[in-house]
Amino acid sequence: MSTPSPSPIAAGLKGCCPHCGARTLFAGWIKFADRCMSCGLDYTQFNVGDGPAAFLTLILGGIVAASAIVVELTFSPPFWVHLLLWPPITLALIVVSLRASKAVLLALEYRNAARECRVSPS
Repeated sequence: MSTPSPSPIAAGLKGCCPHCGARTLFAGWIKFADRCMSCGLDYTQFNVGDGPAAFLTLILGGIVAASAIVVELTFSPPFWVHLLLWPPITLALIVVSLRASKAVLLALEYRNAARECRVSPS
């Protein structure tokens, strides 16, 4: 009896293989392994591209911009405080969330059988 595939969110947060659930998805902090060492799923067949970075730019950019506006309207700090505060916060948020967002997108590609340039023959 085989184990069920993890949900895309669970696979993303834990760095699990979307097929078997083993923690073999990454070979580095954000670099995917070539294949799952447990079930042999070839990760190179998936192409997440710049999708995670685009999502993070929009989502985290909106959060950071809204936070900067709230801080400005609430505390009115000098401009240099914003320069010291927001770049490191933005960088930390991106570094922490890029790994999970790449893994979630790969797991969604696996679950939905998405592939590049599939055109049905006419």
